[in-house]
Amino acid sequence: MRRWPIGLALWFVLLAVVEVAGLIAVWQFFVRSTHGQLLDTVALAGNWIGQARIEDVVNSVLNTVSVVSLVAATAVIGFIALIRRRVAVAFGAILLIVGANVTTQLLKRLVERPELGVDMERAAAGNSLPSGHATIAAAVAVALLLVLPARLRGAGALLGAAATAVVGIATLSAGWHRPSDVVAALLVVGVWANVAGLFILAAQRGHGGVDYGPANRFTSVTLAVVGLGLLAGAALAVVLTNQVLATPVDELSRYRLLTAYGGGALGIAGTAGLLVAAVLATAHRVVPQAVPARAQDLHTAAAG
Repeated sequence: MRRWPIGLALWFVLLAVVEVAGLIAVWQFFVRSTHGQLLDTVALAGNWIGQARIEDVVNSVLNTVSVVSLVAATAVIGFIALIRRRVAVAFGAILLIVGANVTTQLLKRLVERPELGVDMERAAAGNSLPSGHATIAAAVAVALLLVLPARLRGAGALLGAAATAVVGIATLSAGWHRPSDVVAALLVVGVWANVAGLFILAAQRGHGGVDYGPANRFTSVTLAVVGLGLLAGAALAVVLTNQVLATPVDELSRYRLLTAYGGGALGIAGTAGLLVAAVLATAHRVVPQAVPARAQDLHTAAAG
């Protein structure tokens, strides 16, 4: 029987707690405070800059993310895990996708956005946190990362982080979501990634003699460093935007709007990078490498 990895389990619990705390902080500041709403509104107002040039691309990206595509992606992810004879991983990946998307839809309905006189044009729309499109993209990217073979996991992580960032920024460019909506969605997925990790660990506790693959340390560190760098850029944009929050949005210069919008995009991309880096850093200890059944039988016979 495989020894229960207490340290790894505690790491998942700690990371989930941190992500829940981050989600609450994002909600409290960007939804419930005037300051946060102003920052989000200025960032969203900058989406018109260059929009005509990328409108077709943005629409194409967002149109690929739907309930139908989510169901299809979930089926493919489950199939990949099952053909690799990783039943626990299949259920864990599906738990991640379903849990994250259900949580996002519940939060959309439960979270109230107070009217603080900041964004009157969108006041009637009410709450938009978290982003459903960003949740779908991130959940699928992370779940796919769990079911891929170890040799493909690094490349899958890079593509998954990029795809998640592109979808999240596309919702901002289209005017569908504020930056905080997307960041909140990524935190929701992060929490459920840890829940899935705990589930897989528990389900595979009795699987002895399983070979766990090599770590993707270089890719994990690269994603983490790039993610932190992007978040540093987002923080700088917030500092610059804070200087002009007293100015009405329609009186802000193109430079100020682009700075705020760019900061929001950097924050989304940076959070996506850290989310995928965190999952990749532990995936090799959660997901066992596929071992041919014949090889397992020979190993058992030799041990006997």
